Amino acid sequence: MRPEQAMAQAECVILMLADAAAILRDKTLTQMGTFAQGESLALQAEIERVGGSYCEAPVLGSLAEAQAGILFVMAGGTEEQFVQWGPLFRSLSREPRLAGPVGKTASLKLALNQLIAAEISAFALSLGLVQRAGVSVDTFMAILRESALFAPAFEKKLPRLLRRDYQHPNFSACHLLKDMELFLKEASSYELTASSLEGIRPVLERTIAQGFSDSDYSTTFEIVNPIP
Repeated sequence: MRPEQAMAQAECVILMLADAAAILRDKTLTQMGTFAQGESLALQAEIERVGGSYCEAPVLGSLAEAQAGILFVMAGGTEEQFVQWGPLFRSLSREPRLAGPVGKTASLKLALNQLIAAEISAFALSLGLVQRAGVSVDTFMAILRESALFAPAFEKKLPRLLRRDYQHPNFSACHLLKDMELFLKEASSYELTASSLEGIRPVLERTIAQGFSDSDYSTTFEIVNPIP
């Protein structure tokens, strides 16, 4: 079945695409990808102009969480839309939340995805130092787990980094770079100082330049801590 045929038979279409250029129009759309606020608002205006309706519901989580129905769904739209599509959101999420009108949730998702880049960059750098200094990784992790510094993402990514295995990505390096670019543009519009994230961007760019575009984003470890 072609996409246009599937859409013609659907009352609601859920999209999880890379950017606004990939979106189809002229239907009631629930957009679940990561957009900039301006992109989402522009899409809403265009869909409403042709008589459709639009809400956004970006998610935090990946394939395993989607299959288990425990994604974090952050809805952006009206209260009426949230109630109407609540059963759908609950089929994917542990507890869907209405975060505000369209646009606000897009910014919320970018704020969360910025932390993905910050966490992997910091963890890769610390792990690299531990390894090169001859410190026990087990000791490092034992202390880290018991401290306020610990983030679950560290535990999740550690096996990948130790094996240097970046296949079967949950989130690819190229998509993380795209989201960081969106975040930096939005941060600039609010006159935020984002120099810390600016420092991570060239690491992602070098990662992609070395052929890891579609690998798990933790492949930035290859740039931060290359094999001697």
